[in-house]
Amino acid sequence: MQLAQRLSNITEPQTIKMAKLSRELKAKGVNIVDLSLGEPDFRTPDHINEAAIKAINEGYSKYPPVAGFAELLEAISIKLKRDNNLNYPASQIIVSSGAKQSIYNAVTSIVDPGDEVIIPTPFWVTYATQVEMAGGIVKYVHCGIEDDFKITPECLEAAITRKTKLFMFSSPCNPTGSVYSRAELAGLAEVFKRHPYVNILSDEIYEYINFSGGHESIAQFEELKDQVMVVNGMAKGFAMTGWRIGYMAGPRDVVQACEKLQAQTTSGANSIAQRASITALLSDLAPTYKMVAAYKERRDYVIGELQQIPGVKANLPHGAFYAFPDISSFFGKTDGETVINNDTDLSMYLLNTGHVSTVCGTAFGNPNCIRLSFATSMANLTEATERMRKALGQLK
Repeated sequence: MQLAQRLSNITEPQTIKMAKLSRELKAKGVNIVDLSLGEPDFRTPDHINEAAIKAINEGYSKYPPVAGFAELLEAISIKLKRDNNLNYPASQIIVSSGAKQSIYNAVTSIVDPGDEVIIPTPFWVTYATQVEMAGGIVKYVHCGIEDDFKITPECLEAAITRKTKLFMFSSPCNPTGSVYSRAELAGLAEVFKRHPYVNILSDEIYEYINFSGGHESIAQFEELKDQVMVVNGMAKGFAMTGWRIGYMAGPRDVVQACEKLQAQTTSGANSIAQRASITALLSDLAPTYKMVAAYKERRDYVIGELQQIPGVKANLPHGAFYAFPDISSFFGKTDGETVINNDTDLSMYLLNTGHVSTVCGTAFGNPNCIRLSFATSMANLTEATERMRKALGQLK
């Protein structure tokens, strides 16, 4: 069978690939500390689980509306006003099977073949692939560790052309943990106001995992109201990765386009998960903040340990649960058997020699770095950093 040409450039995400390699080694009896996947190690809070059980007992087993239950759309509207001071009525919100589908719906609804999409690097692995699937042209803007991996207004202005259709970014950021302040977003907003034809997709899935204070959304700037799409979901802040509930808020015409697209693909998201999400959004957030406190403790430990390893350069992430250290000083070095030519070599060396699973930075658009998730126990992180210290110390 001859497959569609559009699949020829789609590869397996490195995050999933490294997790798969870790599982294979574990199956062979190798003790691997897996820092490759960005998944909370906490259980979903009990009150959310109980809401799901209640929904099952009440018979919520039928097809839900394509855009989501009215009660969930209203809960999201309340949450956006309560937490972000954003005014989005239910008619400007759509629920999907995870934030990844929300992003796919938005990209597919907006981007035509030949349109340019600006993505500052580093970026989440799926952004570029989804743009390419829609026929768009990705225009990367490099953001280095010296800029805390954040795009500046000057770099944004220089990247925009008359072909620019969309700008995609996340804050807090996966993979860097960088968080844009209100002042930094205001600087970008001034640029976008001069280019009203540029749409903005703001991925805010890590909103609650923020160590620097209140979350700031670029959607807060009224002048950009018709340009911004806010994507969020239940996975990270509520430890609900497997529940597969994401949502998008934005201009009504874009939301309607996404609903039309979704009606022909997945239809409505899981009905039980939607009912549980209503409870999650409208209930006490104490369990979420407890998880965030644990992530902050882990962050402080991991960054402190990485900064003590000679040759590793690590900035302080202010959100999410990732470290994204620069490891380029090891390029060209060897332990006598393996030569480290690039980030992929180093990531594989840490897996096979140090038995620590990471993800190469190339997957996120920065070949000088690797990504480590600290969404795991302190015991695992203590073991992982010690193994890394030992393995990297063997490279000369």
